[in-house]
Amino acid sequence: MNVLMLMIIDGKNAVLGRLAAQVAKRLLKGEEVIIVNADKTIITGNPDTILAEYTTRRQRGSTEFGPYYPKTPDAIVRRTVRGMLPYKTGRGREAFKKLRVHIDIPAELKIQEIVSAPARNVKSDFMTLEKVSTLIGWKRV
Repeated sequence: MNVLMLMIIDGKNAVLGRLAAQVAKRLLKGEEVIIVNADKTIITGNPDTILAEYTTRRQRGSTEFGPYYPKTPDAIVRRTVRGMLPYKTGRGREAFKKLRVHIDIPAELKIQEIVSAPARNVKSDFMTLEKVSTLIGWKRV
């Protein structure tokens, strides 16, 4: 009997890389993971360096042949988790299909239990993913 585990994680004030690593481990174990409040996830470091790095990623390649790098916060979180999975193998692809990321909390998920991601006391500079996305061209609808 295969029991499907579903975990809903709140990304508010969670460090993006640490969150992605934890989610990747859970996905590889076979759990289904939903991340909410992806735009409130933070990236630590110098804001100028962060912005330069994400701008460079967006401008790399061409519109025809890629590589394609997203500018919406939910897609950036998905892409970060994908980088921590062996997504070119069957096991990694199956794990990646079990990931859902939302910018806010959808109405159907508000009634379910949401686990807060372990927030760290960040002593360095940081930027929220919403601000990074806005600066690289995302227009919130």
